[in-house]
Amino acid sequence: MTTGGFRTVAADVEYDVEVKRSLFRCTLRRVADEDAAREVIAQVRRAHWDARHHCSAYVLGRVERSNDDGEPAGTAGAPMLAALHGAELTDVVAVVTRWFGGVLLGTGGLARAYRSAVAGAIDAAGVLVRRPVTLLAVAVDHAHAGGVEHALRAADPGAVRAVDYTADGVRLTLAVPPDRVEAARTLVAEQTAGTGRLTETGSDYADA
Repeated sequence: MTTGGFRTVAADVEYDVEVKRSLFRCTLRRVADEDAAREVIAQVRRAHWDARHHCSAYVLGRVERSNDDGEPAGTAGAPMLAALHGAELTDVVAVVTRWFGGVLLGTGGLARAYRSAVAGAIDAAGVLVRRPVTLLAVAVDHAHAGGVEHALRAADPGAVRAVDYTADGVRLTLAVPPDRVEAARTLVAEQTAGTGRLTETGSDYADA
């Protein structure tokens, strides 16, 4: 796991591997919790109802699960989970759907096929790092709003999440790394001659 953040997939993908006429299709999705992971597994089952197996693995922080779905024990879910571990991923679910091609692969062949399907999907999806951020609310008057927003975006293009205009002023919602909070506070003070108000409102994660 990356210090101060975590690695997950950059995109949702489907990736196919064919081994001795058996087709292995990996559906790889980014998920936030177990309910979402289970829903992805259910969706794949409904979409590919004609397939014999829908094996799965997911990692959510310290929570991880795998399922062989009728394949010999240890030949599907565990190799899939190993592929996720090998890429140091979390907040991700992999479902490998298998259409049997009529040729038995043996336990070693099955394990290699299921792991390679997930590994290929990870390569296709790409990996990104999610970093912890502190959420800030900045209240400024209309006269200073443009300058503050421009300066904040120049310092960190991804910092400004929302800008809301009201009759009384402008509220900016920021997401900045914890070690940049004081810098943001200083920037707002400089841009508004000390009249801007900055308040910490919580924490979250953002794509690095």
